[in-house]
Amino acid sequence: MKAAAIILAGGQSSRMGTNKALLKINEKTNIERIADKLKLLFDDIILVTNDSEQYEFLGVRMIPDQYPGQGPLAGVHAGLMASDYDINLIVACDMPFVSSELAEALVNNALHYDAVIPVIHGKQHPLFSVFKKQTAAVVEKQIEAGQLRMKHLLDHLNVLYLTEKELETYSQMGLDQVFFNMNHPEEYEEAKKRAESDFLNM
Repeated sequence: MKAAAIILAGGQSSRMGTNKALLKINEKTNIERIADKLKLLFDDIILVTNDSEQYEFLGVRMIPDQYPGQGPLAGVHAGLMASDYDINLIVACDMPFVSSELAEALVNNALHYDAVIPVIHGKQHPLFSVFKKQTAAVVEKQIEAGQLRMKHLLDHLNVLYLTEKELETYSQMGLDQVFFNMNHPEEYEEAKKRAESDFLNM
């Protein structure tokens, strides 16, 4: 697919107490699960990290934030600037059940929009979404202005919002599973249980 996937590995993981990207689920690190799934579909995988040494085992292109300490928006900016593609999937490193089918659906809807954002049960998910490379300039402007919330960025873009009604046909495992993310230790335990259940039901 003529698009890049940008994985955001930043963040302090303060609520988890340890680097959630490197937590293991079914013997594979969380970030490895994500990268392996995306490699099936995307021509280029870009990992945004300010600590590249610990991710060398992934064998993907790594780049640092240009605005360190400025949150996910800085990661989006760095990834878009580094990408050679017009269309880019953005993925947070705390989503162990990303769906390549859903990623493909988001990319396929991006043609006439700056961004494609899933909205599941009324909640926007800009960290599993699509952004055009051209939006990097708007992202930079927001960072420079101290406007670091994703929601504020989206107010300045031509966005297609896709709800669960439009997306449910693209995911075999269910949208609640795809958009499940781990921020706390109990959510990590829940992810391990879900993954084990998926493995047993294969």
